[in-house]
Amino acid sequence: MTRFSRSVWLSSFSSLAFLAAPAIAQTPQDPPGDAAETEPADTQQEIIVTGTRRSDRTIADSPVPIDVVSAETLSHSGFTETNRLLNQQVPSFNFPQPAITDGTDVVRPATLRGLNPDQTLVLVNGKRRHTTALLNINGSVGRGSAAVDINLIPSIALSRVEVLRDGAAAQYGSDAIGGVINFQLSDRRSGGRVQVNYGTYISNVQGDERVTGLVTGANGQPTTAIDGTYNLATTGKDRHVEDGQTVTVAGIVGLPIGAEGHLTLSAQYQDRESTNRTSYDPRRQYDLIGGQVDAREFTFNRLSHRYGDPDTRDILLFANAGLPLGNDIELYAFASYGRRNGQSAAFYRLASDARNIQSIYPNGFLPLINTVLDDKAGTIGLRGEIGGFRWDLSGGHAKNDFDFLISNTLNRSFGPTSPTRFDSGGLRYSQTLANLDVSKDLGIGFVDSATIAGGLEYRRETFRIRPGETASYQGGAFGGASGAQGFPGFAPIIGGQQVDRERARHNVSAYAEIDADITKRFNLQIAGRYEDYSDFGSDWNGKIAARFEPVDGIALRASASTGFRAPSLQQQFFAAQATNSVNGLLLETVTLPVDNPIAIALGATPLDAETSVSYSAGLVFNAVPRLNVTVDVYQVTIDDRIVVTENLNATRDAAGNPTGTNPGRAIATILNNAGFTTTNAARFFVNGLDTRTRGVDVVGTYRMDIGATGRLTLTAGYNYNKTKLQRILAAPGPLAAVPGVVLFGRQEQLRLTDGQPRDKVNFSIDYEHDWLAFTARTNRYGEVLAAGGELGPAGSGIFNDVAMEAKWITDFEVRASAGEMFEFALGANNVFDIYPTGIPAGLAGTTAAGANVFYPTSSYVTPFSSFSPFGFNGRFVYGRMSVRF
Repeated sequence: MTRFSRSVWLSSFSSLAFLAAPAIAQTPQDPPGDAAETEPADTQQEIIVTGTRRSDRTIADSPVPIDVVSAETLSHSGFTETNRLLNQQVPSFNFPQPAITDGTDVVRPATLRGLNPDQTLVLVNGKRRHTTALLNINGSVGRGSAAVDINLIPSIALSRVEVLRDGAAAQYGSDAIGGVINFQLSDRRSGGRVQVNYGTYISNVQGDERVTGLVTGANGQPTTAIDGTYNLATTGKDRHVEDGQTVTVAGIVGLPIGAEGHLTLSAQYQDRESTNRTSYDPRRQYDLIGGQVDAREFTFNRLSHRYGDPDTRDILLFANAGLPLGNDIELYAFASYGRRNGQSAAFYRLASDARNIQSIYPNGFLPLINTVLDDKAGTIGLRGEIGGFRWDLSGGHAKNDFDFLISNTLNRSFGPTSPTRFDSGGLRYSQTLANLDVSKDLGIGFVDSATIAGGLEYRRETFRIRPGETASYQGGAFGGASGAQGFPGFAPIIGGQQVDRERARHNVSAYAEIDADITKRFNLQIAGRYEDYSDFGSDWNGKIAARFEPVDGIALRASASTGFRAPSLQQQFFAAQATNSVNGLLLETVTLPVDNPIAIALGATPLDAETSVSYSAGLVFNAVPRLNVTVDVYQVTIDDRIVVTENLNATRDAAGNPTGTNPGRAIATILNNAGFTTTNAARFFVNGLDTRTRGVDVVGTYRMDIGATGRLTLTAGYNYNKTKLQRILAAPGPLAAVPGVVLFGRQEQLRLTDGQPRDKVNFSIDYEHDWLAFTARTNRYGEVLAAGGELGPAGSGIFNDVAMEAKWITDFEVRASAGEMFEFALGANNVFDIYPTGIPAGLAGTTAAGANVFYPTSSYVTPFSSFSPFGFNGRFVYGRMSVRF
């Protein structure tokens, strides 16, 4: 605990314990002690709480596909981030690990069924989880979304995870287009567990040969490649790395409250050092001296960038508590606190770069983006039964803060006196929630059984931008690029509009649902929901699902539903600006809210909700004892998907008059006519696309006993997923008359259709016998296209694309128990040290006119794509010790 104050740890944990003490569990899950972690279970007969308001629904009886991942399964890995664990277990779940994407480096979003991160609803104990304040605005999967940070939910706090792979907006409201992930907290009353994980990456970086220096000619000067970069002398062997050392200490304890109540406390501390998979930078770093190379070129450390996992330190605390009050009434509460300190990097500024000041950084500099995430959430409620009606009344509040502190940097426009450290501001988001849910089992003569349910929900959200210190965004007397290099600060006025003000909205909703077993073999579920938002209006949604079992052990199921996703406050009101020097001219680029006058001048209009129609059909087979197989096909069409436009560039001369060719000239004319003569590039959000996603999920499990104390579990999963663009928004407003304007370009289109694996396969074997156990797991991640922009002159047809081949990633772990208390484990994730297809560099091709076209020189220092669905760090080896009590 060297990198966090012990007083912060203890005081935060005590506060959570105080908040959650007088409460009762949201749902009964774990029996006392560790029984839920040690005893085998028939998961098909587990009672589920996601996708139904019935109290007796099992996985096998569900009319829609649901995966249940137990806490025990999640613990069999060297990783402790919940997103990475689900990526190993759920075929339709994708978790890329981007780098050099500012705040997205440390708050990495995940996706379900190839949809956006904000199109899957996340619940904790059945209650809506809040999103982060961060908007993923850079070039990652999920660009333009504000998602729930699942990594703030430690796996040790869970009893299980339920993944509903079906549209459920009619039951749960906005965001549930792609499905629902419900994290069920453990509610143990006694006993506990403490575990310590230590792991590190030990890898040979595929294709990155270790460099010993520069290749020189007879004159002692470095020789150059065809693209003008220096030729590097190598050993011919891949570079060996050992980094990313990660220490995780986690614990859970159950405490009784009275005769039946409980208080379950969980905590996790993780200290992860950064990884670096950059390659050697062959560019000239320094200005020539009299036509000769600066001597420092020969000694410069060309592993100057940082490209990989950020350095992070996390503290995560959860409390889940409950207390019966008598008369069939229960009081429950759960709360969480999370804090993450992260550090990632921007691109290295060369010594000779126009953005550098050599008197401050004579050898250039690497801007460091330090981030602080602070997250708090709490829910309290009462539930009970009156006259056969089960009721649940709850309220909750959550707040997420995200701040940027940029170090090892400068503001070029301030000259030699520039500070080297800046507070660049931050983002604020809050959610307040109130729910009333009521259900009742009915006795109707013509049906076998039925449950009706209904409820009300009120939700209020707020979003605010905290401006940075003045020097982080302001221009100085020396000219050139203004603002903190790496991440310019948020200005209080952007595009002529004040951004430091709280934006808020609220919505109310009501739903009704009936779940009926018409006969013992036929189940029918119908749901409807009405939502009314203060900012964009109202929406109706419905769902119907059915399950028919013609013979024992074989069932057919299907569903049809409509859904929606309200535009997030972040998408509506995020604003940022940066000023860069392009060909000697200052280019002010702004991301604008849709209500900003500049955005309105270009055609921006208030955002509407995304709407969807989903269909699924499947087969359930469990006629063979201990064998369970499900096959489900699905289609999700989404209209009015919310996306950010391309940069709309205006071209002007030194006097501010429109110049050049269209579309830049015409955009400058539009802006000048509206009175905005200094904005050179702008982008904003639009309801820009209609898409159709089709796919299939296959999941199978088989369990068998081996001898008196052994058991073997085999699991297989497969997902195929394909998204197609059905419609692209035509340029709105004045832009409609601009020749050649591109609102949503090729690169962004391909990010949606090809930026995630087309298919994914999971196989795993879990074996236990007496004191010895092992887990073997392999995942095949299908092809991914990381699309880039066009290289060379327009129309050359040469693009900066990376087609990543399908790869198998294999994990192995062996565990040994010493008595009832101790367990020791050794293992490796990505045991065969597999890397994704590398990014090409150098010559890209030749135009029809015979001109050479080159890949960006940044390709040399980012040798692997951030779109890789399994990252690009190589082999991770680890050990774990657990103590039960």
